[in-house]
Amino acid sequence: MENYTIVIFIMAVMIGLSAIADRIKLPQPVLLIIAGVAVGFLPNLTPIELNPEIVFLIFLPPLLFDAAFNISFEEFKTNINTISTLAITLVFLTASGIAVVAHYLIPGMTWPLSFVLGAILSATDAVAAMSITKGLGLSHKTNTILEGESLVNDASALVAYRFAVAGVTGTAFVFWKASLQFGILMFGGFVVGALTGKLLALIIKRIHHNSMATISFMLLMPFVTYLVAEELHVSGVIAVVILGLGISRFSRAVFPDKLKQESKSIWDIIIFLLNGLIFILIGLQLPLVMHDISSDQLWPYVGYGFIITVVALVIRMVRMYLQKINLDDAFKKGKGRVSENALLDFKNSLIISWSGMRGIVSLAIAIGLPVTLSDGSPFPQRNAIIFISVVVVLFTLIGQGLTLPWVVKRLK
Repeated sequence: MENYTIVIFIMAVMIGLSAIADRIKLPQPVLLIIAGVAVGFLPNLTPIELNPEIVFLIFLPPLLFDAAFNISFEEFKTNINTISTLAITLVFLTASGIAVVAHYLIPGMTWPLSFVLGAILSATDAVAAMSITKGLGLSHKTNTILEGESLVNDASALVAYRFAVAGVTGTAFVFWKASLQFGILMFGGFVVGALTGKLLALIIKRIHHNSMATISFMLLMPFVTYLVAEELHVSGVIAVVILGLGISRFSRAVFPDKLKQESKSIWDIIIFLLNGLIFILIGLQLPLVMHDISSDQLWPYVGYGFIITVVALVIRMVRMYLQKINLDDAFKKGKGRVSENALLDFKNSLIISWSGMRGIVSLAIAIGLPVTLSDGSPFPQRNAIIFISVVVVLFTLIGQGLTLPWVVKRLK
């Protein structure tokens, strides 16, 4: 009953703060995170630990499905080069860059542990970016690239994380095997998503006159798709994304206007509540993980988190600048299928770079670290990795979140 009361209290705080965020000119995610931190420090409050399985099963499927369902498929195809660069190449570059910094900066961080930390913080959270940039008047192209990145990068980060943890436990890393497994995970997720999309389309085609049944099936299928994919040991993230993209194209031809409006209203409420809870939960984790860090290590770890935040941002900015040059060069020479609409200007590149914030997936992966190794010994540096991950997430969300509107305004 006590936990139930706390959840209701947090929900009430979240809804109330969301209502006043616009009035005080503060991005909603930033305000909710600060509130979460404050609530977490309240005396006699029962700690609310973040359960990674709950995050991946309850939060990811509907958020990914909604983003994929509402994204412009044509715009997605036009910018697929940039999206794949951010969601795949940049993820592994960031993981490697953070690993190098962590290994030489943080005492006791072996190479395997450094790559674990790098993998945890390699993927950005476009849920936060889109929440903060909402209403700033960004171009449709910029929004599509940020959303498209978020639809794929979680899968890349989870693969990198699995291999990094395997390295800590002593499993040998073989590049070609890792590449093959990555391909199987991606392709398997694509197949599962395509098949469940066909099944859902078949069901909707027969019952679309019943709006409640149709919307209910659409709410249920992302969870089913994610579970089926994970049971088959392929990417549940990719499966849900493919499901959303497929149903989006199908719904345009089948859904009557009334059903579209009803569906949008229900999904808007669900996504609003999930997004709000995510940012509150992120804030709540700081007081919780601080208990596992000694007082003499606290500020040095905060400093390490700040340096890693800067390094990740610099890597993203450099990669975006190189991507801009590569697209310009390919377009001028007529290489590939780069169209003029896919080219990036300086403003788009900078805004996309500055929108690279970490979020709930990074926290869930960190907190989901094994407690012990296969031989029963404690997982080395586990508390340090979790604490630094939380610090980096907070630095990116609050620091970049507060300055992103200013950056957009300065770029006009």
